[in-house]
Amino acid sequence: MSSDANERIDRILADIKSIRVQGAENVARAGIKAFLLDPTKANAKRIVSVRATEPLLQNAIKVLLKSKNKRASAKAFLEELSNSHDTISKFGSTLVKGNINIYTHCHSSTVIDILRMAKSKKRRFIVYTTEVEPLLQGRMTAKDLDKEGVKVIIAPDMAAEQILRKCDLLLFGVDAFTNTAVCNKIGTETLCRLAKHYRIPRYACGVSMKATWKVKIEQRKGREVWDERKKNIKVVYPAFDKVNYKLISGIISEFGILKPKSFSKKAKRKLKKMSSI
Repeated sequence: MSSDANERIDRILADIKSIRVQGAENVARAGIKAFLLDPTKANAKRIVSVRATEPLLQNAIKVLLKSKNKRASAKAFLEELSNSHDTISKFGSTLVKGNINIYTHCHSSTVIDILRMAKSKKRRFIVYTTEVEPLLQGRMTAKDLDKEGVKVIIAPDMAAEQILRKCDLLLFGVDAFTNTAVCNKIGTETLCRLAKHYRIPRYACGVSMKATWKVKIEQRKGREVWDERKKNIKVVYPAFDKVNYKLISGIISEFGILKPKSFSKKAKRKLKKMSSI
């Protein structure tokens, strides 16, 4: 491997680790790019280790490692990812009916595309969200939706219950699907519990290639929350949490809007098929 390729890989992985590259799909695309610069097991291990809670990245690298034609497999994987994303937008937009209020959490390109699709169909809705500390991904969501002409109401994180009560639907993205739970940005479980209490439908939105049967919840560095140096102060940052399937109404994926059990069966079959590309 040339020194130039090594430097490019270092830059990509640094961007992923520092969250300059955000969102599971963007991380997977960046990881694939880094892998193709040096398609070896050693580089694959290095790439996967950068983000523990990214099964889409892990599944992509697994597919490429098994493939004899890695560039062709990378192209096929990315095309399947794009097609699945478009299909999810169509299914998800069917839930946006009438003049409703929708709550979303963090920054999900999948949810944004669902709402963009609903907007294109002349559906009337308002989106509610919070800032989502410490990286303020909620503000990113608000800015993206504003570009689409969608009205957004954003509030501080601790106002979540107050604004959630005004909503008719909760849509959130997914970092990982497991056998029993969805992994997503910290706070998702709390929101689902609140939404269930107020009888608000709750849907996890994501491509089936984010499925995994074992996931490690990433603990980010405390200085991302508060860069304080005091002997008696310790800052923790659990970046993700797990939402038991019992807390959600369904999963919106390229398979349609399904209950978790049905989704899991289809996801396992698809991952097996993708591994044979």
